[in-house]
Amino acid sequence: MPVNKQIVLASRPIGAAELGNFKLIETETPTPGPGEVLVRHLYLSLDPYMRGRMSDAKSYAAPQELGAVMVGGTVGEVVASNNERFKPGDKVVGAGGWQNYSLSDGRDLRVIDATRIPIQAYLGPVGMPGVTAWYGLNKIIAPKKGETVVVTAATGAVGSVVGQLAKLAGARTVGVAGGPEKCAYARDELGYDACLDHRSPNFVDEMKAALPNGVDGLFENVGGLPFETAARRFNDFARVAICGAIASYDGGSAPAIDLRVMLVKRLKVEGFIVMDHLALWPTALAELASLVASGRLRYRETVSEGLESAPQAFLGMLKGKNFGKQLVKL
Repeated sequence: MPVNKQIVLASRPIGAAELGNFKLIETETPTPGPGEVLVRHLYLSLDPYMRGRMSDAKSYAAPQELGAVMVGGTVGEVVASNNERFKPGDKVVGAGGWQNYSLSDGRDLRVIDATRIPIQAYLGPVGMPGVTAWYGLNKIIAPKKGETVVVTAATGAVGSVVGQLAKLAGARTVGVAGGPEKCAYARDELGYDACLDHRSPNFVDEMKAALPNGVDGLFENVGGLPFETAARRFNDFARVAICGAIASYDGGSAPAIDLRVMLVKRLKVEGFIVMDHLALWPTALAELASLVASGRLRYRETVSEGLESAPQAFLGMLKGKNFGKQLVKL
């Protein structure tokens, strides 16, 4: 069997994450035991939540262990199986982590159909990011026709799906993204009614002008100035889905909402973790798969080549250098 390359967490970040926090090692490729499956990974998903796991601060999930393979979603092919649910050649999605091969007892694996949808889409719009978008929009914001929904990180793996689902629901959508190219993509390809560049020196004034009727729903991925600016435009009974706060992951300050504003505006503000809602995943995935297969849900990917590229790609994603879903092709 070939050598199994792995990237482990070598040290915890102090401030911003750095390349030195990761280490590439080589181990023997494991052999499946009774009931186990050996998967060769084809794509690795890089996601902002991984930065939180690198810290040992108390959170909704246990910290990434030092010296252990970095956690992460994967799609791949079964190469050996002692589990009757899987056979060699099956394409599967799972959580194999930052490595070329992984062993599984099958409980975290799902066989996928790679004939209608590209296999890597199961890590993006038809995977955890897509379900995150689906849940936050439909179950928290629940937009009505004609309402205004603001989406930060509007062209990212989650935000790009949120904006399109909100448009399908009849809402007016306003995105926030980094740079003119991303904003043009948001408007021209994803269908946002407006998109604001948060790097613009006139961002605050431009965002106010784009929200003449206020904000009814905010899907928050970033925090920082975009959140603060949108919050000043909340309408009565606005709904806020807190999905992430990437602006604070590497040591920046976390945003806050004035309690008086929450009371007077009668806001609904809900943070959510999509893994808490596994019962809804089949419904969400079926809807998302149908939209992607029919071409009604667009998506974009940034793909780095080889496991060795994962740390640099991950750090770039935290700084907004990716366009759409960040993947590593293995």
